[in-house]
Formats: sequence, C-alpha cells, structure tokens
Amino acid sequence: MDLNNKIAIVTGASSGIGAAFSEKLINKGATVYGLARRLNKLTEIQQRLGDRFIPVEMDVTRSDDLEKWVNKTFSGQHSPHILINNAGLGYFGNVDELSLDEWKKMIDTNLNGVFYLTRLMVPLMKSSEDYSHIINISSVAGLLGNPQISGYNATKFGLRGFSEALFKELRYDKIKVSTMFPGSISTQFFDNAAGADTHPNMMHPLDVADTLIHLLETPDNLLINEIALRPLNPKKPEDL
Repeated sequence: MDLNNKIAIVTGASSGIGAAFSEKLINKGATVYGLARRLNKLTEIQQRLGDRFIPVEMDVTRSDDLEKWVNKTFSGQHSPHILINNAGLGYFGNVDELSLDEWKKMIDTNLNGVFYLTRLMVPLMKSSEDYSHIINISSVAGLLGNPQISGYNATKFGLRGFSEALFKELRYDKIKVSTMFPGSISTQFFDNAAGADTHPNMMHPLDVADTLIHLLETPDNLLINEIALRPLNPKKPEDL
C-alpha cells in the first residue's frame, strides 16, 4: 500500500507506540485519526505533528460513542484505509488477587474495544475499491502464558484468535488483517500497569512503528498475518 493520502485510525494514540505509529504514518503522507481518552495529550501530539493528526477523544469500550463518531465522520466518499487497534491495558498479579474490576477492564479494552471498532470499519472497507489493512496489536503475552499475567494472557490470546479468524474471513474482500506480538517496549505501560521500570534494553516505540509501516507497505497480494518482535537482549543493563 502506498500510504500517501491514505486515511488511518489509531487507537491508544495519546502515548507510547500509538503516538509513534501516528508519527510514522503522517511522515508517509497519511491522515491519522488518533483516538484516546486523554484529549490534552492528543492535542499536544497534534501541535507536534500538524493538522493531518486529528485528535478524537474516545473510550473504545463505549460502543455507542464509537458508532456515533463513525457515522458522523466517514462515508463512501471518505472512508478509512487503515485501522490500528492499539489501545490496551494490563493488570498483573496472582489470579486470586486480581479484582473483578481489573478483569473486566482488560476484557472491555483489549477485546471488546477491538470488536466494537472493527465491526464498524469493515463495511466501509468492503465498499471501497482500494485495499485496506487492519493491524491488531497483541503482545508476546498472546503467544505464551506466564504466572501473574493470566488475565492479560487471556485477552491477548483471545485477540490472536479473533485476528486469525478475521484475516481468513476478509482476505477475499481486499482487506488484510495482521497481528503484531511485541515484547517489552519502553513505554508508560510498564510504569502504570505492571509496576516495573523501563530500561534501555527494551524496544523503542519508533522502531516498533517502523515494522508496522513495513507491514502496511507490502505489495497488495502479500500478507504478513502475524509477526513477533522482541528485544535481542531483554535484561536490564545492571543485570548483565
């Protein structure tokens, strides 16, 4: 796909890899609707990236709000070519210590939110003459279970299953579906959700974004449906 003049939607766009995805897409000439709950952060990104970054204050767990926004914003003459389902959160701890609220928030954001927006985008993409691409951001936690992340594992394993079914369902409609499984990235996710400090050996958001751009720019009849990304040496420098 030639990204110049394409329309993209990026959820979780206010920080981390969502902001990096938006930056790389705009550098390629795309227009990006950046969705997140923190409008002030989105506005700061717009000031840095310019008017082709369009801030949208949105909670992806609110299906009615998403539907109203999509119906107001898009049409047959103005429809998205790219959907990046990036918004996600994680609460880590032993299964008997994980609260019901934490479990529900992970399910609502990491699974339901992806479904809510994807189901609204697919009809628009099907009606387009252009090729389209949906990229779901999972995690290595969607490939391998580990203690104290059972809830997060469940959502990311679920996202993998949803994505695999979707790519087989939509491939004949000129819609690609890819899933990225990144390992540790130096973002606020670890500070806020996992209680762990970031360190220089984690992957950089802009490097991960380069891989996303590569997936989008593959030839129309070539699909990379899954890709895992990991730091070569994941240990903290002081532990080496």
